[in-house]
Amino acid sequence: MKNFALMGLGGYIAPRHLKAIKETGNRLTATYDTRDSVGIIDSYFPEASFFTEMELFDRHCSKIMQSDNRVECLSICTPNYLHDAHIRYGFRLGADVICEKPLVLNPWNIDALQKIEAESEGKAYNILQLRLHDAIKNLKKEVENGDPRKIYDVDLTYITSRGNWYYASWKGNDLKSGGIATNIGVHFYDMLAWVFGKVTRNIVHISSHDRVAGYLEFEKARVRYFLSINADHLPQNAVANGMRTYRSITIGNKEVEFSGGFTDLHTESYKEILAGRGFGLEEARSSIEIVHNIRNAQPIGLTGDYHPMAKFPVTKHPFQK
Repeated sequence: MKNFALMGLGGYIAPRHLKAIKETGNRLTATYDTRDSVGIIDSYFPEASFFTEMELFDRHCSKIMQSDNRVECLSICTPNYLHDAHIRYGFRLGADVICEKPLVLNPWNIDALQKIEAESEGKAYNILQLRLHDAIKNLKKEVENGDPRKIYDVDLTYITSRGNWYYASWKGNDLKSGGIATNIGVHFYDMLAWVFGKVTRNIVHISSHDRVAGYLEFEKARVRYFLSINADHLPQNAVANGMRTYRSITIGNKEVEFSGGFTDLHTESYKEILAGRGFGLEEARSSIEIVHNIRNAQPIGLTGDYHPMAKFPVTKHPFQK
């Protein structure tokens, strides 16, 4: 049983981490969030200490560093732009760090963290849960065992509806979230690089407040992608079934079904990390480079080989007059 602390207890993703800590037989001793709407913890670790001020959380964790209750693992569920600083904090505690995606916003942040990690007692791990999905693992095996000269044609579509709250939160601020590609897509790009190899070309067709569409070439695949938070982009069959989220990967004319079990992979990620098989700093680099380049690219418009959904008319930002 390891002692965990968790930062970002009030966030959307925190319950999956609470569940993973519980289901792997570990103990959560200290938690932090700037907000106090964190009653969810009563379902998992009601005895854990909770702080709304970083200074007091740090004081608590620092005081117990030399005791049997010291923080051995720090789980980070905070806003994206704080991940780099909070991973560094975990290293200062001498703890292993489990960070929600994206690991960081820029590739050079990984370089700096690697230098600190080399001098630290702890290691940093990223939640790259799609690598643990059975359908994706089978796809990787299929590609590895297939014709080495074959280049696969892939369409990736991911629509996860978000309301106006999104734009008022840190997620709607590209400087804090990294934009649509980073905030909702980084684990898909990681999965594509894990399966199909290194990126050789990265083109952005459309990029706005609610969508990004582009074209990626990997060593073994040509990928058209469309990511959106706009419910108007949902296919009719998804709407008819009352779905607010739609995921699709097609390879040629074959669809890879991976919706089932998608939300249950955090516990599996924790099991792998605790067994010494987690995905470290370097393994996150490819996806961070991809989203960084997408964020800084100049969109070329509907030219070349673009995803069919890229033709949806661009809408106004909901806060624009």
